[in-house]
Amino acid sequence: MRELDASKIVDAVRTMCMHANRYLPKDVEGRIRECAAREEHPAAVEVFRQLTENIKLAADSGLALCQDTGLAVLFVDIGQDLHITGMDITEAINEGVRQGYQQGYLRKSTVDGPFSRKNTGDNTPAIIYYTMVPGDRLLIRLMSKGGGAENMSRATMMAPAEGWAGIKKFVLQRVAEARSNPCPPIIVGLGVGGTLEQTALLAKKALLRKLDDVNPDPDLAAKEAELLEAINKLGIGPMGLGGKTTALAVKIMTGPCHIASLPCAVNIQCHSARHEEVEL
Repeated sequence: MRELDASKIVDAVRTMCMHANRYLPKDVEGRIRECAAREEHPAAVEVFRQLTENIKLAADSGLALCQDTGLAVLFVDIGQDLHITGMDITEAINEGVRQGYQQGYLRKSTVDGPFSRKNTGDNTPAIIYYTMVPGDRLLIRLMSKGGGAENMSRATMMAPAEGWAGIKKFVLQRVAEARSNPCPPIIVGLGVGGTLEQTALLAKKALLRKLDDVNPDPDLAAKEAELLEAINKLGIGPMGLGGKTTALAVKIMTGPCHIASLPCAVNIQCHSARHEEVEL
């Protein structure tokens, strides 16, 4: 049994919150530059110029990439042979978020409930999902999820007979209806299978994949490419002003489901796809 002091979790989460909101992951920055080089539409070219300039300004100044520094969403894998000491793990993660958002001068977007709408003042409590895994390590993956893109996400329960054609129609309709609201070019996380709540979770977890990876399932890899091509043919373009690039990537995760169900969820991420991970 390995012991891990909770103070290390606090420190790691604090640093991740500040770093993720200031520095775009290299795979996302690289994809933005690739897509910018292919654009011909004047408005799209200008939007990409501004996006790349913003990436540099944030990195140079230490200011946030976007004013919406999002909810702190964390996926935590806990080794079954790990014992955390000094503090409850949820308390430690929330303390790290609290310190990161306060010390990093990041906007606090969390309200204490859907009806009272009172800001908690420190962006806690965080949204945390735990998974028990073999071993004695702790893997923490953080996503700063902005409201504009999250609001454009949807889940639905389809009939199995609708199949891939129905799923594709649902995704394209959702992106078309969202248009400029999620600050395109977007990343589309698609969850298929499970139950109502699990399919939404699959869609969100899909957004943690690197943009330059290839789905190990050849069928899913082909479906990701098919959807990306179809989305970009919509012509919505960067910030909804037209162009070749409406989406930077499509990532699909699937799970087993009931014989009578075809759960499906789309979780949309803006171009400022801020996420980091650390292993302790």
